[in-house]
Amino acid sequence: MMLFSIILAFSSILFGFASEDVSNTLNILMPDVVANHVDDYLCTSVEMNHDKPTYITAFNPSANSTDAHHILLYGCMEPGSQKKVWNCGEMSRTNEPSSNNYETGPTCASGSTIIYAWAMDADKTELPKDVAFKIGGSTSIKYLVLQVHYARIDKFKAGETDRSGLVLTTTPNATSKRAGVFLLGTGGRIRPNSEEVFQVACEIRQDIEMHPFAFRTHAHKLGLVNSGYRVRGENDEQIWTEIGRRSPQLPQMFYPVSSNITIKQHDYIAAMCTMFNTRSHLVKVGPTGDDEMCNFYIMYWVDGEQLLDNPICQSDGPQNYYFRHDPYLNVEKIPDAAFRIPSPPNGPAADEPVKSEHRMMIQPKENLQRRQFRYRYTDNQNK
Repeated sequence: MMLFSIILAFSSILFGFASEDVSNTLNILMPDVVANHVDDYLCTSVEMNHDKPTYITAFNPSANSTDAHHILLYGCMEPGSQKKVWNCGEMSRTNEPSSNNYETGPTCASGSTIIYAWAMDADKTELPKDVAFKIGGSTSIKYLVLQVHYARIDKFKAGETDRSGLVLTTTPNATSKRAGVFLLGTGGRIRPNSEEVFQVACEIRQDIEMHPFAFRTHAHKLGLVNSGYRVRGENDEQIWTEIGRRSPQLPQMFYPVSSNITIKQHDYIAAMCTMFNTRSHLVKVGPTGDDEMCNFYIMYWVDGEQLLDNPICQSDGPQNYYFRHDPYLNVEKIPDAAFRIPSPPNGPAADEPVKSEHRMMIQPKENLQRRQFRYRYTDNQNK
């Protein structure tokens, strides 16, 4: 009897250790889809367990930039369609019918939140210890929806299909810290052969303490550098603390925040995207590869369960919004580095190829002036 008790106790200990280390993989891949047009946006969904939550601890891309311009992973209360695949390019300019007859619908029919984003052959993203995205169960995320933007269709014309997507590392075990994503983005436009700084800022009004641990930049071909800041204090006492700064022409995964930052109620979060339009025509923010985008993503954790109620901050962008339009923001306190391409690894090395329409390390004109700012593009020039 005593021997049986010892065996039972030992088995319980082993089971306890095993339960702590349980991890699974969840594949969310396009089911052999065919994109018919350049800049098609296609979506597919996976229903989660409504009774038990799942915790995501890592994101492993199964895609390449030749096929997928970018990938977004959304959490939805309801997906935008009950079909296996649907056309979720709500902003798409094409009205041509699809030979595959994909139904058109939004990404999410209700309860949309961004969980992850990928572009330009970015590598795997692993969350810190004890941090995870909680999905399914009692949460509002009952479905995961994968959205893929196809900027090239050569492979489809050749008769191939696509299975781009993500492989998620998950666990059934609860973590003490819950992860969320905050997205800053702008509208706007940039005039021909000119430079522009797209700007966006929002006050955190919710009673919350956020801990940013990773950031991601996104722009298309004209972006030079994207940067994000926590803004705290008023007037001459205001301090802009950098959350992240990176060239959007490098792989677009989530990169670690270099310092320990907290964001609290009444702080502002601000982001800016410096671009130069090498084209002879005006370029607007939009969904296609010939348009532009200015996005700055912040991945953060909180103790407990409460995430931001409103995870998106948007502005109209140039020429309708600049920081100077907000009386709270002291533009004189913006660090000069905010508009400079950083040194490697967040900026390209001198001999590193980049995917843009201009050479990012070109010496700019001297005394370049933009409204309130005077700056050079790169940290490692003119020294």
